Amino acid sequence: MPHATTPTSPPDPIAADPRLAARATGDSAGVNNMRQLVQLRWIAVVGQLLTIVVVHAGLGITLPLQPMLAVLAALATFNALAMLRWRGPRRVTNTALLLGLLADVAALTAQLYLSGGIANPFAFLYLLQVVLAAVLLKPWSSWVIVALTSACVVGLALFPGPVTLPASEAGGLSDPYVFGLLLCFMLIATLLVVFITRIGRIIRARDARLAALRQRAAEEEHIVRMGLLASGAAHELGTPLSTLAVILGDWQHLPHFTSDPELLQDVSEMQAQVLRCKAIVSNILATAGETRGEQTRGTTLRAFLDGLVDEWKRSRAVRGFEYRDRVDGEHAIVADAGLQQMLWNILDNALEASRSRVLLEADRIDDALVLRVRDDGPGFAADMLERIGKPYQSSKGAPGRGLGLFLAVNVARTLGGTIEARNEAGGGATVVVTLPLPVLALETDEDDD
Repeated sequence: MPHATTPTSPPDPIAADPRLAARATGDSAGVNNMRQLVQLRWIAVVGQLLTIVVVHAGLGITLPLQPMLAVLAALATFNALAMLRWRGPRRVTNTALLLGLLADVAALTAQLYLSGGIANPFAFLYLLQVVLAAVLLKPWSSWVIVALTSACVVGLALFPGPVTLPASEAGGLSDPYVFGLLLCFMLIATLLVVFITRIGRIIRARDARLAALRQRAAEEEHIVRMGLLASGAAHELGTPLSTLAVILGDWQHLPHFTSDPELLQDVSEMQAQVLRCKAIVSNILATAGETRGEQTRGTTLRAFLDGLVDEWKRSRAVRGFEYRDRVDGEHAIVADAGLQQMLWNILDNALEASRSRVLLEADRIDDALVLRVRDDGPGFAADMLERIGKPYQSSKGAPGRGLGLFLAVNVARTLGGTIEARNEAGGGATVVVTLPLPVLALETDEDDD
């Protein structure tokens, strides 16, 4: 069954600020890259230990075991400290990654110097450090690694170490040097494929997250502009609506209208509609944080939903509507105007799309409020399901439409919830709103007696 879900995380300062979220995304990618280096370093420690044992005991080449094991112990200690440091979420800078690679280069150089110098076939492991630097570091830092590894190769050629290894290609694979070259090539190729693939996946995930954050920032900027326009319009409309309400109230007492019941009914209906417009203006200002003389009030979840449904039915030409309340118990919540408008938008869309029936179900699952709005209309088009929550995505074909679900998705995201839309197999569509109850809960003052 096709569906589209707009997932969100619980509201927090990072999620609320796209700049902080972008920084957190970069920090997460940096930590993951550092952990990849730590894993690679552990592989290097184990590999060097096995190589020392095989060469010294298996091939009969005498190696300076004490200094080589000391270098290996120092590298293992450095890696253990790095693993502890980067265990939790912390910011990994370019300098930290550079220092880690410098430690790897220093340990490799020391081991090569002690085990044959430039004649050691594992000298080509420098290329692994260069590739990792090119992927993980800034350009100037990568060139630092290139210059340093080049200098180390030159130093190994100019300053022979305590061990001399025979280097000859004539013996083929039976020659230790040629076999070492083959083993070094296979090792580098395997490590590059494994770890560059992982690092590439991390970088792609970071880029995708940043792209999503940029899209979210653009959507929130769009909402801010809409809010400013709506707030300005509400301010401008307040005075003429009040004037009309006063005039219509006076007309109701004039003899010309009181003597004509039909005309009086029309005037009363006009005044009711003007009062409704004033209420809509008040809701716009309340949602924008400019409540007209009213404070945020507490209520219960059942009372909030019942009042929301009753007011929606009174102000619309509702047909075939059914409301099922399956919420058990009483839950104290804050009566949020934005949440009310979000649900009205979803109900309005369902009412416009339905043929004869709209169903609203309220349920509690664990610590979440789940609201399902279902209609018996034609359902969502396949391409619309993929773009649920994007502005101006509407099947009505009218310019400026398609903002209802867009605003609903952003309100749900602000409250730490999700909105899912899907087409039903038997016809019609269902929109499921899931909101965490702790976010809606009314906070009480524990100091009050």
